[in-house]
Amino acid sequence: MFKKESKLKRFDFILFFTSIFLSIYGFIIINSATMSKVNGSEPFLKTQIIAFILGLFIMLFLLFIDYDIYGSFYIPIYVISVGLLLYALINSVSASDWGDVRSWIAIGPIVFQPSEVAKFGVIISLAKFIDLHKESINEPIVLLKILAFALFPVFLILLQPDLGTSLVFIFFIAIMIFISEINYRYIMTILIITLVLLIIGLGAFFYIMQDYTLGDNYQFDRIVTFFYPELDPEDTGYQVIQSKTAIGSGMLYGRGLYNGVQNQLGYLPTKETDFIFAVIGEELGLLGGLLLLILYAILLYRLIKIAKHAANLFGSLIVTGITAMFLFHIFENVGMTMGLMPVTGIPLPFISYGGTFMLINMISIGLALSVGMKRGKIDLNDL
Repeated sequence: MFKKESKLKRFDFILFFTSIFLSIYGFIIINSATMSKVNGSEPFLKTQIIAFILGLFIMLFLLFIDYDIYGSFYIPIYVISVGLLLYALINSVSASDWGDVRSWIAIGPIVFQPSEVAKFGVIISLAKFIDLHKESINEPIVLLKILAFALFPVFLILLQPDLGTSLVFIFFIAIMIFISEINYRYIMTILIITLVLLIIGLGAFFYIMQDYTLGDNYQFDRIVTFFYPELDPEDTGYQVIQSKTAIGSGMLYGRGLYNGVQNQLGYLPTKETDFIFAVIGEELGLLGGLLLLILYAILLYRLIKIAKHAANLFGSLIVTGITAMFLFHIFENVGMTMGLMPVTGIPLPFISYGGTFMLINMISIGLALSVGMKRGKIDLNDL
């Protein structure tokens, strides 16, 4: 169960310190984004730092555990993940306190978003499920079993409803299945079906728009204001308009940390979570944004290296799922703050405020580091 101490030489220091630097960057930006709050930034920083420290301890603990042991418990892990999602549907925290009607749950004094925990659980359980069926994955019945296994949690998340998180799941599930030596004919079929559905969806969207009135459906309003944010500048389009204004006003060097007008005067909503990249753009400018993206590029590169050199398919799939999860979060969050992607409420890894989210990010890196330490003789720190 426990790893040999000699394997510490395979520890990916670059990945470890990159995640630490990203977290510190996040503390600084959260401090700026919450200074204008009624109680100041202290409560937010306290929660974020506690989650970081706890996550750091768990990350280091995971290094001494052979990740293959998780595969032996993939069914309980899957059941717990699904159970938490079901619990959110029947016993969620009040919407008046936590925004989404059935996205948050309370267990004792702990309030958290079960879908964040389920990401981690589904990645592990799906990785093992695929690993067990790797020899017959191209048989239609087997592939359907894998899809049903993977997509049932997505269905529960859509019922909350939480479109943004469900898209994260769909993305990393698709990538995990894609690298599992699935036959190209399945891939081409899925791509063609996706293209057809996209064309039909766009056609239906513009047809509905002919007689649609904003306010009829909140989820559809988000799609409408993605294409036409100026149609509702004081409500559903407000976030994107203010975000683009903040990022644009930052120009090359930014207005200076703690000096953002949109940020400090409260024009930018959900600035410590969904739109925190806009705070970076306004106060640290293009250079601050590029620094963050470079750190993310290093993080993703190291994860891809670990996935490529993992000791077995199970480990490779785990890290692939984690990499895809991070990639989607980064791409969607940065894109929506600039009006390039629909607003889906997806936070920015290590940067956005959120104790559960920070904890899952740290644990994910810990698991990836654990997979990396069990690889062959290749030293990733020389790559």
